[in-house]
Amino acid sequence: MKAAILIGDSIRMGYEGFVREALAGTADVWAPEENGGTSRNVLAHLDEWVLSRAPDVVHLNCGLHDLRRDFGATETALPLTEYRRNVEQIMRSVLDGTDAAVIWAMTTPVNEEWHHRNKEFDRLEADVIAYNEAAVEVCERLGVAVHDLYGAVMAAGRDGLLSSDGVHFKEEGYQVLGHAVARTIRDHL
Repeated sequence: MKAAILIGDSIRMGYEGFVREALAGTADVWAPEENGGTSRNVLAHLDEWVLSRAPDVVHLNCGLHDLRRDFGATETALPLTEYRRNVEQIMRSVLDGTDAAVIWAMTTPVNEEWHHRNKEFDRLEADVIAYNEAAVEVCERLGVAVHDLYGAVMAAGRDGLLSSDGVHFKEEGYQVLGHAVARTIRDHL
């Protein structure tokens, strides 16, 4: 049976079960138990999570942790320049270290008004767009497939799918994402 790896943050953790269910009998789906966190963290765990395995497809994302900002801060957790470098290093490492089809998943949209109420930190939609553009530019240059999860959520009605925190999803949102991811993986097997 084919092997697929999912790498990502809590959004991936939310849709992972739907992907497994949709690909049952077609692909074994593996993902780390922990949240992937920032691009720096994904890079640090790349050997363990991807390169030491023999995947046929790798579907991965990082971004929401990179672009978070403390209230009132002008800088994101990881600057856009570092994020771009990390995404390129991740992509090059997976391309060079495996024979897998590699798919980059765009970061999902946020409702920053809802998210701002969390009183811990902010995530801004403008940052989501900027970080997605940077990652897509890297992927296009390297010939990596891009899965537009951002567009899938927007087309399905962002605010109807998001939970009250403005970042995570209701069950139906994770289902939309999971089915989209499963279709994309199936197309690359």
